[in-house]
Amino acid sequence: MFDSIYSAVVTPAQFFLMAAAALVSGFFFSWIMSFHIRSKKRFFIVSAMIPFVVGAVITFVNGNIGAGVAIGGAFGLIRFRSAQGSADEIAAILVAMGAGIAFGMGFIAYGVVILLAMAVLFVLLSNVNIFEHKGLAEDQLLKITIPETLEYNGAFDDAFARYLKKAENIGVKTTGMGSMFRLSYKIQMKDAQEEKAFIDELRTRNGNLEISILPYAEETNQL
Repeated sequence: MFDSIYSAVVTPAQFFLMAAAALVSGFFFSWIMSFHIRSKKRFFIVSAMIPFVVGAVITFVNGNIGAGVAIGGAFGLIRFRSAQGSADEIAAILVAMGAGIAFGMGFIAYGVVILLAMAVLFVLLSNVNIFEHKGLAEDQLLKITIPETLEYNGAFDDAFARYLKKAENIGVKTTGMGSMFRLSYKIQMKDAQEEKAFIDELRTRNGNLEISILPYAEETNQL
């Protein structure tokens, strides 16, 4: 059952059996993961197809070193043209690729087990209250737009001390054709319920210009 279905020469029947197993188990894997990963539909379609695609590539390479090097270069180009995903998305891709390697070597049972077992394990771990630090405040990105006439060094220190656990200045840039500055801070709120009061106090100091508080990890590339 767990032996490779491939012989010295891969027959069409063996290849299509691998393709059917990879696609069916891949779609089951993607369907299970879809309950816990908030992502676009295209991601789940692609992750369902990856086991078959990788399996087909491994099948066609089949010991050919030159073809293997060429395929590695092609995957490298795809990697650098791909947007960075969340940790969940990256894990799903790695699992799908690992299963694809098993399919490509003819170990269909191992490929199916990898996909379905990892999907079930992901669901179980996601629903078990472990590895969570509920008391740990999350980093946020604070952006404050100020007029060019405002001296921003120390202008918000007392408000930061009152509402924030920490405030780290991570960037300043001009905006509005140079007529304004945009300050960026990495912050942690003392109490998330006081976010509106914090913003209201900042508004009284920056002339009621734009203020935003965003998830830090998702927004650092938009400073």
